[in-house]
Amino acid sequence: MDKFFGNLHAVLGAGLLLAILLMLGLNGQNFEDGIAAGNAIMRWLHTFFGVLWIGLLYYFNFVQIPTMPKIPAELKPGVSKHIAPAALFWFRWAALITVLLGLAIAGHAKYLAPALGLQDPYKLIGVGMWLGLIMAFNVWFVIWPNQKKALGIVEADDATKAKAAKTAMIFSRTNTLLSIPMLYAMVNFS
Repeated sequence: MDKFFGNLHAVLGAGLLLAILLMLGLNGQNFEDGIAAGNAIMRWLHTFFGVLWIGLLYYFNFVQIPTMPKIPAELKPGVSKHIAPAALFWFRWAALITVLLGLAIAGHAKYLAPALGLQDPYKLIGVGMWLGLIMAFNVWFVIWPNQKKALGIVEADDATKAKAAKTAMIFSRTNTLLSIPMLYAMVNFS
């Protein structure tokens, strides 16, 4: 058991296999054609990567940001050199995959343009989509470039690092704020 649960890839593979069995076993009646199966899998992947993205956003805002000032200086490199870069890798790619899958789902279901145009009856999902797009933009074009400076992944002097850390934190908190109504819009779209 230790060997299995110590291997993240094995656990993810087993979880994927169980999800497929669940889809086919309990939801098989909805998979009469490949299109229905593809749609269900895309929605499931969109949700999976969305949970990963928002989960990491909440980790940063509820755990890492408030805890870092309490960590002794000699221990901070463990977070800034190892944990934060790894978490930011999954954070930014989960954001991108979530958004791309969401756009693909909306496009395939033919509500992408009406939703982005905030037309009835797509206003709620449209607001959710716009919030998600803004959040993903913040991840890739504000948070990540500033975190690279703050964490020393790219060269920067101490003043630049401090300013970059503050900017990344403000936009991360902005995304936390936006995630609350975004999640409401996504969950309540029917």
